[in-house]
Amino acid sequence: MNKRQTGSYYEDLACDYLAENGARVVARNFRSKRGEIDIVARDDKYLVFIEVKYRTSSRFGEAEEAVDPRKQRVICRVSDFYRKRYGIGENFAIRYDVIAIKVDETSAIHIRWHKNAFSYIPGKMW
Repeated sequence: MNKRQTGSYYEDLACDYLAENGARVVARNFRSKRGEIDIVARDDKYLVFIEVKYRTSSRFGEAEEAVDPRKQRVICRVSDFYRKRYGIGENFAIRYDVIAIKVDETSAIHIRWHKNAFSYIPGKMW
């Protein structure tokens, strides 16, 4: 599998996990000129922007640690674009989550859903 296929595989797992836990995926791989959001979902009253990260080892840190402040800013800017495109007002409940997937040495898959993993980072819209 190439990197894109691998990423799609783990995003599929994340979508299945979200569905099993009551969330509804509304978009995948939403792109703008500023970047991409892996999954947009509805979870209860929230519109959730989700970054999916996976690791096969902890050698370079845990998967969720890869969502650093730079990546968080990108996600926030793309979420601004998404909300503007679909007319989602500022009073709508928004959340930023991370789904971390780890494959251990026995090939077992462990999924952790970090709700409200980071707060919105204000910045220049476009």
